[in-house]
Amino acid sequence: MDSSPDMGLFGPESVTWKVHSEPIVTMGGLRSLYLQALHPRAVAAIAQNSGYKSDPWGRFNRTSEYVGTVLYGSTDEVERIASRIRRMHSRMTATDPRTGERFRIDEPELLRWVHVAEVESFLSTARRAGLKLTDAEVDTYYTEQLKAAELVGLDPATVPGTAAEVAAYYERMRPQLGITREAAETALFLTVPPLPDFWGNRALRLSLNFGPARWAYFGVAGTAVALLPPWARKMYGGLGLPTTDLSADLSVRGMRLLLAGLLAAAPEQYKMAPMRRAALERAGLA
Repeated sequence: MDSSPDMGLFGPESVTWKVHSEPIVTMGGLRSLYLQALHPRAVAAIAQNSGYKSDPWGRFNRTSEYVGTVLYGSTDEVERIASRIRRMHSRMTATDPRTGERFRIDEPELLRWVHVAEVESFLSTARRAGLKLTDAEVDTYYTEQLKAAELVGLDPATVPGTAAEVAAYYERMRPQLGITREAAETALFLTVPPLPDFWGNRALRLSLNFGPARWAYFGVAGTAVALLPPWARKMYGGLGLPTTDLSADLSVRGMRLLLAGLLAAAPEQYKMAPMRRAALERAGLA
């Protein structure tokens, strides 16, 4: 009988765990949302089916739970949450804003775009923040993430699994991308989201909307946009200059150092995500 711990899809020796041990990858999640919004059908699917405007922080928590479970959950936990997501997506449709055509949101093209935008954003944000990875480790990360792609219903053989394949995929997709009304609204919402209800009463939230917390978030959102590929920044009306990339690198490296300092001073229970801590305990590494 096999008594080894059930580490789910990945494990302590995986590049995936190495990348996602970096708290700065959360900014990669925000970057990926700006990138996903450039696909007219993908952003229509989100805008027409998601309650992100009425409950943005709830949606953020649910997405974080899904990502955390895929990364650190046991095989049973991963299969259970993935099955729930597949069932939910199978019942949803949206209308293409350009053609009026009705489409399923679990179309492979849309699932593939969301997957690639997400994993590429996580990886590139961590690397540009200063995480050292070899070219082989980069390719291994993309290959490991084919398991996550399969969970949502994709055939792994149709999903980019190396850095070169991701770059070629983006090149193929660019003619299909652009700014629609829903993309512009989504990007604006990502840049100026409402503060969560648990941040005090209405008067306090109103003061915070124009205070340091809001300006700090502007810095985070601005850095996430600056981390986009130059062609994506141009679609949003920004600059594709190398100097923008340099500024973004300096900004995200500074944020990584700031996070490291804050976590070092934080109480022990806040130093690590609970799902990661539980996975390390299963592996005997806590």
